[in-house]
Amino acid sequence: MILENLKRYNVILASNSPRRKELMSGLGIDYTVRTLPNVDESYPDTLSKEEIPAYICQAKATAYQSSMASDELLITADTIVWSEGRVLGKPTDRAEAIAMIRLLAGKSHQVITGVCLTTLEKQQTFTSVSEVVFDELTDDEIAYYVDHYQPMDKAGAYGVQEWIGYVGVKHISGSFYNIMGLPIQRLYQELKQW
Repeated sequence: MILENLKRYNVILASNSPRRKELMSGLGIDYTVRTLPNVDESYPDTLSKEEIPAYICQAKATAYQSSMASDELLITADTIVWSEGRVLGKPTDRAEAIAMIRLLAGKSHQVITGVCLTTLEKQQTFTSVSEVVFDELTDDEIAYYVDHYQPMDKAGAYGVQEWIGYVGVKHISGSFYNIMGLPIQRLYQELKQW
């Protein structure tokens, strides 16, 4: 194992996201997935854009702490899309997904992920910000994506690794993997310190 320091921990990824699982598996470390139902992801409306995913991933960690063992290292994360001064979460229906992508088309937005590393002894949280510039998209292109892919489980209603990313993303500044939901290079650097 490349991160020898993690041998003393059972690493737990607290996420149902298939993208986060894929990215964690790419690190080459042993981990298991543990999820809790109905974890509260609300946040105070006084938080700034980078504070929002940090707050939510810490709240997720808090929900797990009472069931954690002393040798466990828990990883929680939350990703938001920030556009025109507001959060774009996961769409609730087709119309909202189309509206979100239409809002992003032809403009720049930020994808911000908060990650919280938690043991019973300590906790550390960090955020990663990526800037994404979308090309203009036609209504037909937006509808095609929404109808043929799975925007409902994604912040901002899109997955950069899917068709919409291939045809719509003009420029990225920052971590591509952060846009997928986990800033894996930064996570690796942080895990080296544990």
